[in-house]
Formats: sequence, structure tokens, C-alpha cells
Amino acid sequence: MNLAGFVASLIADDGTAGWPGRVPARLDAVLDSMPLPARAGIRSAARALDACAVVRTGRGLDALTTGERESVLASLAARPALLPLLDVLKVPVLLAAGTEHMLQRPAPARRIVRTDPPLDCAPAGEWPDRSTADAVVVGSGAGGATAARTLARAGLNVVVLEEGRHHTTASFAGRAPLERFADLYRDGGATVALGRPPLLLPVGRAVGGTTVVNSGTCYRTPDHVAERWTKGFGFVLAERLGPCLDEVERLLNVATQPLDVLGRNGRIALAGAEHLGWRAAPLRRNAPGCLGSCQCVVGCPTGAKQSVQLSVLPDACAAGARIVTGARVRRVLVDADRPGGPRAAGVRVRREDGGDFEILAPLVVVAAGALQSPPLLRRSGLGGHPRLGRNLSVHPATSVAGRFDEPVTAWEGVLQSVGVEEHHDGGVLIEATATPPGMGSFVLPGLGGELRRELEDADGLATLGAMIADRPSGRVLGRDRTLLRYDLERRDGARLMRAVRAMGEILFAAGAREVLTGIPTAPRARDLGELDAVLAGAGPRKLHLSAYHPTGTVAAGSDPEHSPADATGRLRGVAGVLVADASVLPGCPEVNPQLSIMAAALAVTEAHLER
Repeated sequence: MNLAGFVASLIADDGTAGWPGRVPARLDAVLDSMPLPARAGIRSAARALDACAVVRTGRGLDALTTGERESVLASLAARPALLPLLDVLKVPVLLAAGTEHMLQRPAPARRIVRTDPPLDCAPAGEWPDRSTADAVVVGSGAGGATAARTLARAGLNVVVLEEGRHHTTASFAGRAPLERFADLYRDGGATVALGRPPLLLPVGRAVGGTTVVNSGTCYRTPDHVAERWTKGFGFVLAERLGPCLDEVERLLNVATQPLDVLGRNGRIALAGAEHLGWRAAPLRRNAPGCLGSCQCVVGCPTGAKQSVQLSVLPDACAAGARIVTGARVRRVLVDADRPGGPRAAGVRVRREDGGDFEILAPLVVVAAGALQSPPLLRRSGLGGHPRLGRNLSVHPATSVAGRFDEPVTAWEGVLQSVGVEEHHDGGVLIEATATPPGMGSFVLPGLGGELRRELEDADGLATLGAMIADRPSGRVLGRDRTLLRYDLERRDGARLMRAVRAMGEILFAAGAREVLTGIPTAPRARDLGELDAVLAGAGPRKLHLSAYHPTGTVAAGSDPEHSPADATGRLRGVAGVLVADASVLPGCPEVNPQLSIMAAALAVTEAHLER
């Protein structure tokens, strides 16, 4: 289907500017990176919108004037039940439109602050059909990289298998943000947890995993969380997280973000929190020498952010580890007849061209992530535990924006810059987060001319995001393809509503003249009283929600009925399989989890070596 009329309607392309005419081609590229159901859904909705135009005017959107398209959109927007659907349709359009609009601005020169250390990477097509190793690590993200480094430095012959590809800092610096987006995210960033409501849950797929596309925020595991994991679940390794966190922080060069590159978005959050007397401070990050390019979520173009492919995997390779890219692990091989019970024997791997190869090894470290590890174990005949794939936490999140009279230009500065912890004890963590236009979880209000004006005036907006500590109410289903199910609990919905109110307080305290709520039926509030009225008439399922940081789906613990992995991260029912990624965490970490995942992986692999 030709998307030109659809795009022209949503962003009011009247032909007076060049950039809107390039959005349909950009949108085609965005859709091509998405899984078939999402792609088909967007195109079907576009066809339905075109059919509405035909019914109303006798002509398709492509043949209408700007005013006629506005009239068609107004007739749809007059139906409140359709507004959430229209907001969903805007997400990929804003991705494409935000990119084209930004390309009209002169790009600031960015220097690379450090060169990439060498990695021993080989594409799967060049790997032999049969090889051996002491240990195979499935996944190269936060947990897999840490496990590989620990085992390689102990003298083991380690092979790391990664389904994605290796991307360099130079490759990030040479392309526009959206051009990197599709390459770095699984399913083009369109991973969705189905439920009430559906949640967008983007995860990375590349050498370095989601650390390549996260914000660089590095919170230590809160003490009360580690205590709960130890006493409530019997995850005994949580007792040694302190020294492991120290080691991980050293590896990543974690430090408090200096104020000089914080950006106006972060300074607005600090000012609002200070006016309210709330606890807030610049975040601790793994980005020494950060230049404030605000592109963390599409790969740092300067090399400042120390994702694990720049910090941890080079150490692993220096100790002899090898990384195979474009390698999808089909199954863990198991010797079922071995005396003493079943034991891991290696892995069978699919190349991108469809051929297979095997690596024989007595130790397999599963670190494919909380969404991919359960299906891998099921494909391997190791998915018999009734809690495998359950216990999924996802940090449900929402965003708001404040409009200021002076330019904010939120995408100039640190992408995630300030943490507001005033409500963290109540399960709400607020962070000043800004992304290149269209790439964040915040959806600009309006349709047609209104949406176009919002996009063109976006430099007056400051954005805040909040994530909540949720109860683990999700499941990872499927074997060959992951299917996610997550229903927001009532308690967690109430936390999200409190989060929106708190973010509004910060923005108004900092001088915002209006707050954009993210609620399609009531997108604007001019003061706190109006915001309270909006929230009183809405519920959490009317918010534009997303989710991040999936954890807990192969949880470790002492209770064999509750925990698929034992108290030290060994998969139950088979010897020689360790779980060393976000799935091993027994419960919600309540903070950005990269340090928690890496510390847990370090503890799991060290405990294995000690045995």
C-alpha cells in the first residue's frame, strides 16, 4: 500500500516544506524492520483510514486537499474510543517524521572520545560445522559478557554466541539515529507484551545486547531488594552482590554525570525537584567523557558510553574468548544417559543462511535475556519446570512533557540525566529522559495540523519518564518465537497514576505553562488542579505505556517448586547449565538493572568456578 496519503493526513503535509514528503519512504523502512503482525496491523489501519476517506468524500486520502484530510481526521477524533488506536498509529509515523525533521537541522560535529577495543568476532557463516569448547555462552549482553569474561579469565576456552551483529562506534557516528534503530533492536523495537493494556517492550539485539541501546544509567541493587532476594527467595548469591557490584562499577567506569553536559532537560528536572524540596540528583552512568549527544538508545556515536562490547567483552577476548555473530542457538545439547543424570553437552546453532553447526562443551551458560532464555530451554527439552517463563517483571513506564516559553531542546544533552527518588520508596522512580524526536515513549498529542505543530515546536518541551516497581505478573510463552503476556495489576496501575501526578508537579514547579499528559482523551493540563481533574477522569490503561528491563523468568532460589534455577543459578534437572542473565533475578530490581544483572552473572559464574 502507498503510505503517502496516510502520512500526509497525520502530519498535515501541505507541500510547503520538503521534509514531510520524505516521511513515507522512511516509514516504509521502519515498517519493514517490524515483525509481520505489527507491520500488517499498521498497514491495515492505514487502509481503514483511507476507506473512511472514500466513504466520507468519495476519494482516497492521497487525492484530498489538506483541509479535507483534516475533516476526515476530525470525524475520527470525535470518537473517544478511537483515540488510543490513533495514538498507536502515530508511533511509527513519529519515528519517521522526527528523523526527517531533525535532518533539516545542521548536525553538530561529534568527535569519537575513545576508539573501540579489539574483539575476536567471527560471523557464523565462517564457523566450522563441529568444534569444541570448555564453555559456551549464549548471548553477549550484560550477563553473557560478564560470564564470558569471568570464565575466560579463569582459563576456560569460551565461545560466545550472539544472534545479532557487531556494530562499531564509527558505524554509529556515520548514520542517522533511525537508520541504526532497526539494526539494533529485536523486531525493529516492536516487541509487544499482550495484555490489559498491551505494552511495548523494546530489547536490543547486537554484540553487547541491550547495553548497546540502554540509557547508560547505572543504579546499584538497592539493599532492601538484595535482602528480599536472599531471605524471601533463598537466592544466596545476593549476599555477595556488594563486592560484585564494586567490580562491575570499576569495569564500566561508573560515575555521577557531570553537570556541564547534563542539558536543559535535566536541569529543569533538578530545578523543579529543588523547588518542591524533593530528592533528586544527576544519575550515575557508565559514560566517562560523555558529550551529550543524546543518542544512547541507538548506539553511542562517540564511544563514551561503556556498553559491554566496549568494556567487558574486550577483556574476555583478551583472555581467549571468541564471539560468533549471526548465530541463533536452536537448542542446548544434552547427554541424557550420562551416569549421575542428564548433563549439558553443547549447543546446536543456526546460521543466517539456514545451515547448522554444533559446538560441544560441558558447560552452557544461558544468557539470552529474560524474553529469549525460556523459549531456548523449551526447545532444548529443558522447559519442564512449571515456573519457567513465569514471574516476569517489566518496569511499566509512562512519560509526560512540559511546555516552556524558552527553548529546551531536550535532545541536546544527556539522554537520561537526572533521577528523582522522592517517591522511590513507594515504587516510583522518575528520571529526566529525552530522546531524538519521535524515538521516545512519549507520543505527541493531536492529528494533522495539530500534530505537525507539536512536532515542529518540540524544542519547547521537557520530558520526564517514570517506571514503577511491579509485581511479577507476566509470562514468556512459546518455543520458536517468543510470545509475551502481561496484565497490569491494580496496585501497579495506581502507582503509574501517582507517577504522572508527581511528574506534573515537577514540571509545573519548574515553570511549565502546560503539561502534556499522554492521555489521548485529555492530552493537556494548564495547572496542577487541571491535571488532577484529568487523572480523576482517567485510569492507568488510558496512559500511553511502555515497559523496560524484563527480569525473573528463570528465577533462582532455594525452593525447587518455585524456582527453575537453584540458589546459585544452576538450572534444575540438568547438570552443566548456568543461568546468568536478567531471567535469573528472583524479583523486580526496582532500578535500571544493568549493574544488578552483571553482578548476578559474576556471582553465578564465580560460584561455579569455586565448585
